[in-house]
Amino acid sequence: MAYRDEKLSEEKVFKDPVHRYVHVRDQVIWDLIGTSEFQRLRRIKQLGTSYTTFHGAEHSRFNHSLGVYEIVRRIINNFEDRPNWNKEERLLCLSAALLHDLGHGPFSHSFEKVFKLDHEAFTQAIILGDTEVNKILSKVEPEFPSKVAEVINKTYENKLVVSLISSQIDADRMDYLQRDAYFTGVSYGHFDMERILRVMRPTEDQVVIKQSGMHAVEDYIMSRYQMYWQVYFHPVTRSAEVILSKILHRAKKMHEEGYAFKLEPKHFLSFFKGEPNLQEYLRLDESVTMYYFQIWMEEDDPILSDLCERFVNRRLFKYIEFNPNQQMNEWMELYKLFNKAGIDPDYYLVVDSSSDLPYDFYRPGEEEERLPIHLLMPNKELRELSRQSDIVESISGKKRTDHKLYFPLDRLEGLSNRSKTKKRIMEILYG
Repeated sequence: MAYRDEKLSEEKVFKDPVHRYVHVRDQVIWDLIGTSEFQRLRRIKQLGTSYTTFHGAEHSRFNHSLGVYEIVRRIINNFEDRPNWNKEERLLCLSAALLHDLGHGPFSHSFEKVFKLDHEAFTQAIILGDTEVNKILSKVEPEFPSKVAEVINKTYENKLVVSLISSQIDADRMDYLQRDAYFTGVSYGHFDMERILRVMRPTEDQVVIKQSGMHAVEDYIMSRYQMYWQVYFHPVTRSAEVILSKILHRAKKMHEEGYAFKLEPKHFLSFFKGEPNLQEYLRLDESVTMYYFQIWMEEDDPILSDLCERFVNRRLFKYIEFNPNQQMNEWMELYKLFNKAGIDPDYYLVVDSSSDLPYDFYRPGEEEERLPIHLLMPNKELRELSRQSDIVESISGKKRTDHKLYFPLDRLEGLSNRSKTKKRIMEILYG
C-alpha cells in the first residue's frame, strides 16, 4: 500500500473542548503531528499577549491547528460524493489545514512587525526545507510538499481547495473564533458551525452556502465582528503588545550599539541582524523569549529593565482615545514634555491603531482581493451574501479603525506635584 493511503490500525483521537474530538486515521497526518516542527506549536500561544487581559487565553497554535484540520476533515466527509469534489485532493487539504500556521513565531504578529518577518513565508520554508515535516510530505510524492505550500500560499491551481483554508468563511476562521471565545470566556464567538458545515457545497472555484443557511452565516459574520473589537483589539492586550514590541526594539538597538549584555542573547542575534535561518527561527519560542525577558530585568539599561519588568509582571501602560490624524499638535507637545521630564517618548509614548474589515465584496484588481461568500439559490443561481442579507450589507466594505495613546501613568504620577511639566502633560492627556 502506498504511504499516502496508509491508515492507522486504530483511529487516534484528541479530546478537544471545542470540537469534542479530533479524529486521525491517516498515517501521514499522525506522522506530521509527531514532528518537532509541529510540536513546537505547543510553545506558541494562539492569542499572543491576550492572556494579560483574559486569563484563560493560554491555548496554543497546536490546539488551533488540530481544530482547523478537524473542521476540514468534516467538510471533506460531507463533500465525498458531490460533484466538483476531487477525492484525490483529500490528503492535500488535510495536510495544508494541519500545517497552515507552522511558521508562527513567539507572540506572532508583534514579533513579526519588529523583525520584519512573515510567518507564512516561514511556514512554506518549513514545508519545503530540510525538516521532519518535509521528509514526511516527500514520502507521499516528491511534489507533495510544493502542493501543500501552494495551498497555504493561495497559489494552488484548484481554488476550491484554497478556499477551505483561506477565504471569508474558512476552517481557519471557524476554529479560531470558537476556540478563542471558549478560552477567553466570552460569548461573542459562538455560532452554529454544524449548520454551516451541512449547507456548504463545493463548486469549481470555492465553497458556497445553500441559501437556507444564510442566517447561520450572518451569525458567523457578526461573531467575527464582535470578537475583533471585544477580544483581538482589546486595549489592555494592545498595551501588552506595545510594551513587548518596545522591549524587542530596545534590545535590538542596544545590540547594534555594541552593548555588552550580561548574558549573550544568542537566540536573538540572527534576528537583530535581520537574517535568521530556518533552524534559528525554529529554536525561538515563547518560553525562550520569556526567559530572556526575565534575564533582561536585571540589565543595567534602565529602559530595557523597566519594560521587561512591566511585561513579566503585568504593569501595563494606561491609554486614552487619541487620533494622531487630528491631534498632531498635542502629540508633538507631549513628545517634548516627556523628554523634558526625563521619560523617553520613543519607548513610553506610543500611538497604536487597530483596524478591521469584517466582510467585503469582491473588488477585481484591487490589493488583497477578497472572494465574497456566495449563496446557492434554489434555482442554482449564485448570489453574493450582502445582496441577500440586510445584516451583512450594513457592515460590508466598512473599515473600522481605533486609535489609542499608551503611556506609563505611574511614571507621570511620580513626577513632582510642583512640576509645570507634569501639570501640562496631565492637562493634555485628561483635559
